[in-house]
Parts: sequence; C-alpha cells; structure tokens
Amino acid sequence: MDPQTAKEDRELAELRRDFTGHRIWRSVRWDGRLSDWVATLHDPNAGIHPTIIRANAAELRDALREEAERAAARKGLR
Repeated sequence: MDPQTAKEDRELAELRRDFTGHRIWRSVRWDGRLSDWVATLHDPNAGIHPTIIRANAAELRDALREEAERAAARKGLR
C-alpha cells in the first residue's frame, strides 16, 4: 500500500470514530478511483444537513464540527 493510501485510510477511520452520527465514505469516480469525502447523516442530533461532501478529509472534519455545533444550537445546548 502506498503512503498516500495508508494516510487516507487512517483519516477515514478517524473520521468514522469521531463522528459516529454520520456514515462517512469516499465517492468513486467514473474510472474507479476514489474522489470526494462524503458524510451522510444518520443521527439528527449530530447535524442538520443530510449529506456533506468535501474535497478532502480536513475539510470534511471542519464541516462535521460545524454541523455538530449547529445541531447543538438547534437543541439549545450551546
């Protein structure tokens, strides 16, 4: 396994561990290569938007943090 693939696998596992209210996965391009990072909401307490798509793991992590803050504010927790 090349270093970039190993890094992305690690990032995917960390996102899944940290944001359990979402199903997190990578989209696949027409040529079979991995593409965008996607989070689908499963727990309405974890976010507001049903689907979040970002270009990389760091952007998705930031978006999921914002989603958690929005969900908490909606429930009056923040």
